[in-house]
Amino acid sequence: MTDAPTVTPSDAFELLLAGNERFVAGAPQHPNQDAARRAETAPGQRPFAVLFGCSDSRLAAEIIFDRGLGDLFVVRTAGHVAGPEVLGSIEYAVSVLDCPLVVVLGHDSCGAVAATCAALADGLGSTTGYVRDVIERVTPSVLAARAAGLTGDDDIIAEHIRHTIDLLLDRSRLLADQVTSGQTAVVGLSYRLSDGGARLVTTRGLPAEAAAPGPGA
Repeated sequence: MTDAPTVTPSDAFELLLAGNERFVAGAPQHPNQDAARRAETAPGQRPFAVLFGCSDSRLAAEIIFDRGLGDLFVVRTAGHVAGPEVLGSIEYAVSVLDCPLVVVLGHDSCGAVAATCAALADGLGSTTGYVRDVIERVTPSVLAARAAGLTGDDDIIAEHIRHTIDLLLDRSRLLADQVTSGQTAVVGLSYRLSDGGARLVTTRGLPAEAAAPGPGA
């Protein structure tokens, strides 16, 4: 694979926003999805962004951001909860693959958040298996939102996105150092299922002029 031109965190964010705008408008270009791109990326990958999002079946990253093969390094878990495997995957992407952008993607009507709210009301004892582990990891976000007087779905989702970013930066010294040095930025986006827009929630390390509202804002 030939060396790709250097992409800055701002460049990467603009590429994502542009793709989401095309998706919202119903005019996707489906870039990098042909046989030529498949052959080009076979020897190696150089994605321009890490997409850490919820596993919800309606959040297919390459579709909602109109990208193709080799563009995004995608990590997904229910409720975008982050354990060691997630942290290791993100660190690999930013340190080995030189991804300049990490995106935490949440969305409205998130089942993991809804299940957490229900469990807090009914008691965790009603939850079994590893679903309980997911709920326990989302619980601090819901409690923080409530402590701040936030009760709306969008507000709780936004708090969970912010909490996830804080957790990534607190637990990964490598990622935090990358952000401090300006090599990598971390962005939180909230996706709207009805219109397909990705709304900016928060950023770490992205210049203010680059952090323009997304098409769903």
